[in-house]
Amino acid sequence: MTTLAQTKKEATRGVNVYSRLGDRAVQWVVTVLVALLVLFPTWPIIYQSFLRQPLYEAGQALSLNNYFRVVTNPGIWSIIGNTAIFMLGSTLVASLMGILLAVLLTRTDIPGRGLISWLVTVPYYVSALILAFAWAVMYGPQGFITVGARSLGLPVWNLYSMGGMIFVSALYFMPLTYLYCSSSLRLADPQLENAARIGGAKPLQVLMLITIPLIRPAILYSVLLTLVAGIELLSIPLVLGEKNRIDVLSTFLYRTAIQSGETDYGMLAVVALLIVAFVTLLVMLQNRLTRQERRFVTVGGKVSRARQLSLGGLRWPAAILVGLFVVLTILVPLAGIILQAFTPFLSPLVNPFTLLTLSNFQQAFEFETYRLAIVNSLFIATIGGLIATFFMAMCALLAYRSAFPLRGLVKYLALYPRAFPGTVIGIGFLWALLSIPAAGWLRNTVWILIIAYCMRYLPLGFSSVSPSILQISDELDRAARVSGASWREVIRHILLPLLRPALIATYLLLFITFLKEYSVALFLFARGSQVIGTTMLEVWAQGGPGPVAALAVVQLIIIAIVMWLSSRIPNVKLRE
Repeated sequence: MTTLAQTKKEATRGVNVYSRLGDRAVQWVVTVLVALLVLFPTWPIIYQSFLRQPLYEAGQALSLNNYFRVVTNPGIWSIIGNTAIFMLGSTLVASLMGILLAVLLTRTDIPGRGLISWLVTVPYYVSALILAFAWAVMYGPQGFITVGARSLGLPVWNLYSMGGMIFVSALYFMPLTYLYCSSSLRLADPQLENAARIGGAKPLQVLMLITIPLIRPAILYSVLLTLVAGIELLSIPLVLGEKNRIDVLSTFLYRTAIQSGETDYGMLAVVALLIVAFVTLLVMLQNRLTRQERRFVTVGGKVSRARQLSLGGLRWPAAILVGLFVVLTILVPLAGIILQAFTPFLSPLVNPFTLLTLSNFQQAFEFETYRLAIVNSLFIATIGGLIATFFMAMCALLAYRSAFPLRGLVKYLALYPRAFPGTVIGIGFLWALLSIPAAGWLRNTVWILIIAYCMRYLPLGFSSVSPSILQISDELDRAARVSGASWREVIRHILLPLLRPALIATYLLLFITFLKEYSVALFLFARGSQVIGTTMLEVWAQGGPGPVAALAVVQLIIIAIVMWLSSRIPNVKLRE
C-alpha cells in the first residue's frame, strides 16, 4: 500500500512539474511575442535617426546630423506650430462641445435628449476619413450646401483652412468628451448638489461650482485623449488641408515618406521620434491622472437620484439649437455622402433624386481594385480581429492573473503602443521589412497589415478586456490550483468562459476599428493588399467622389450591422 501511495504521489509530482513547465512555456511565448510586436517597428526608426543614408544600405556611420537638421529647419518649426494650433484648437472646441452636451443631455430636462444623446455619439463609430469626405461633399468649396448658399447670395465659408480642419476634427473627437463626462455625471453623488441648493445656490451656480468641478478628472482625461488623437490624426488634415498646403506633423510624415520624389529618411525618423516622445509625455500624464482619481470619489454606499435642472421656458429653444447643431454637423454630411453614392454628381442646381443610380456601387463591386479593398478590409477585420482578441486577452490574463515574474513588463509593453501614431507604426514596419530580408515575404500582404494593426491597437484590446478580468475574484484561481489545475487549465475552464461577453465585445470593437484603419496601411499596402481607406484616398486624389462615396457607404453599412448585432447579444457592450 505504501509503495502504491508513493507511486501515485511521485506521478502527481511529475504531472505538476510538467504542467508548470507548460505554463511557463506559454507565458514566455506570450511575453516574447509582445516584445517583438512592439520592438519590431521601433528599432529601425531609432537607428535611422542616427544615419545619413537609408538604413538598408551598406557602409553606415552613426551621426547626430539629422537631429541638427531638424532643429535648424524653419519649415519643421512652422509645421510644429501648425500642429500645435490644430491640436489645441480641436481639443478646445471638442471639449467645450462635449461638456456642454453632456450637461444638457444628462442633468437638464431638455426634450428629446434620448435621441440626441445617441446621435451625438455617431462620429465615434464613423471613420475620420469618411467624416472628412462627407464634409467636403456638403460644405467644401464645391459642396452641395456651399454652392446652394452661394447661389442665394449668402456668405460662404472656407472649409479647406485651419479653421475647417479644427472644427471637423472637433466633431470627430467630441464623442470622447461627451461619453466620459456624461458617464461621470451619472455617477456623481447628487447630495453635494442638493446641499448647495439647500444653502441657497441657484441651479446655474450649482452647475458651475459643484457639478462641473466634480467631473474634472473625466474632463482632463478626455482632453489628454483628444490631444493624443489630435497629433496622430491624418485623414482630416490630409483631405481638408491639402488644397492650401496646410501641413501638420502627420501629413508631413505622409508626404515625406510617400509623395516626395526622394525620401529624407533621417529627417523622417527624427520627426517620428519627436512625435512619439511628445505622445509618451501625454500618456504619462494620463496614467498619473488615473492614480489621482480617488480624490474625486463621491459615489458611496447610498446614492440618491440626481435632480434635473429645469430650463423652464428655455427647454424648447435649447432643444431646437442642439437639434440643429446635430443635424447640420453630423446628419447632413453623412446624408450627403450617402446621396453622393447614389448619384453621378451632387449639386443643388439639379434635383439629385432625378439622378439616382447604382453605377457607383457597380464600380465598387465590379472593379477589381475596389472589390479587393472591400474583401481585404473584411478579411483583416474578421480574421485579424479574432487573432488580436485572443492574443490581447492572453496578454491581459498573463499581466493580471499569473505569477509570471515579467508580468509587469508585459503590461507596460501592451500599453506602450498608445504613444505610436499610425503613420509612425507604418513607417517602422516598412523599414523593418526592408532591413530584414528574412521577413521580406510579408511585404505587400494582408498578414503584415494584421500584424501592424495588432501592434497599433494592442492597448485598445488590452484595456477593453482587463476590467472584466479584474472583476473576477482570484479565489476561483486559487481553488482550482489547490485542486491541481494548471494555469492554462484555469484560463481555459474558468476564466475564458466567464470572460465570454467581454471577449465578444472586444472582438466587435476591434472588428470596427480594423475596418476603419488606414493610416498604418498607407505605408504597407500594395496592389492586391489595399484596404477601403487607402483606396478611398487614392480615388479621391484622382477626382472620383462617386466611387469614394460608394466605398464609404459600404463601410458604414458594415459598421451599422456590427453595431446592431452587438445590441442583440446579451451582456455585450462595446467600450473603449
